[in-house]
Amino acid sequence: METPWKKQRLKDTALCRLGILFAVTVSLVLMLVSVPRTALNNPFSDIDFAPNRNVSLLSVARGNPISVRLHRRNSFPPRNLDLYPNLGKDRVVIVLYVHNRPQYLRVTVESLSKVQGISETLLIVSHDGYFEEMNKIVESIKFCQVKQIFSPYSPHIFRGSFPGTTAKDCKSKGDEGCEGDPDQYGNHRSPKIVSLKHHWWWMMNTVWDGLEESRDHDGHVLFIEEDHFLFPNAYRNIQTLARVKRVKCPDCFAANLAPSDVKSKGEGFDSLVAERMGNVGYSFNRSVWEKIRHKAREFCFFDDYNWDITMWATVFPSFGSPVYTLRGPRTSAVHFGKCGLHQGRGGEGDCMDNGVVNIEVKETDKVVNVKEEWGVRVFEHQPGYKAGFKGWGGWGDERDRRLCLDFATMYRFTSRDASP
Repeated sequence: METPWKKQRLKDTALCRLGILFAVTVSLVLMLVSVPRTALNNPFSDIDFAPNRNVSLLSVARGNPISVRLHRRNSFPPRNLDLYPNLGKDRVVIVLYVHNRPQYLRVTVESLSKVQGISETLLIVSHDGYFEEMNKIVESIKFCQVKQIFSPYSPHIFRGSFPGTTAKDCKSKGDEGCEGDPDQYGNHRSPKIVSLKHHWWWMMNTVWDGLEESRDHDGHVLFIEEDHFLFPNAYRNIQTLARVKRVKCPDCFAANLAPSDVKSKGEGFDSLVAERMGNVGYSFNRSVWEKIRHKAREFCFFDDYNWDITMWATVFPSFGSPVYTLRGPRTSAVHFGKCGLHQGRGGEGDCMDNGVVNIEVKETDKVVNVKEEWGVRVFEHQPGYKAGFKGWGGWGDERDRRLCLDFATMYRFTSRDASP
């Protein structure tokens, strides 16, 4: 027969065990609840990261944890595969390259959502570094397949080391005992400025040669920026231009959605136009990319921080013949940003041209207005940067030039055609 004190001891033991079980249960629940919150606060929490794991990064970035994580994130599959499982056979892949002007990007994405045929293709968004607000805008896109890539070599993710700013960097003209080479005007590198050219060149090599989704694509790729507004007929027009280019303009290397003069809306006559290649809504195929990539040394050693001026002044002239692009007589894309790429974020917020983007979309901008039966008018001897221009500088540092050359071979380890 159990005594009263034994019964009380058993009761106390049971209560103690129940208390321990309750505490463990509460702890597990709190852990499970805290995981998604952490994931939301950390944009890289869903990426497996082991510092000692060998990854195919250039040596300049292997010691930077964010670079390693961005590099792995670039291998993620496109979003919206469940909504758009099949791509069009005659698709023109669209590449949108962005920095950190979210107010501009929202306008561009909204215009893309209204483009006819957009659901038939893949949209690749190339980020110059990582900016959370820009990332959220892209993640909200639901109108097509979306592949995001992030430059692991952006100066914006390097604090205290190249390609960011280092403590030993030269800063002013005439500085001695420091690191870095001046440009032709005696000025030293600015990481925010050189990232323009670095990002474009890294993006080109990655899209054409590095991504599983595009490295076997032989058709045209259309390139736009975060301050380009596309009319609803843009995609169908570029498809038409890409299809007829070989027959209508054998000397054309590319197809464009907009005139080379960004202020022009087109001439409006019933004819196609062949002119110098513009930097708004330009597209070309793999054979043209191969010609460009083989000029890596010319691109990487020209002392100008602008990728487009570098192309016009040294790369295109080295082809040995005029580089024309084919476009329609009415623009299908508009450059609406009036602030420089790295002026978009300041102490007073986004540079938004008084916060208003007012672009008129007419009925003719909503339907295909490029006709295959039209003839071609050739605009020769146009004004603009040409061979002989020495460049605006900003690209004299040997480190930038070598990193640029590395981008040309990072997916072609046996290639030596870009070596100096």
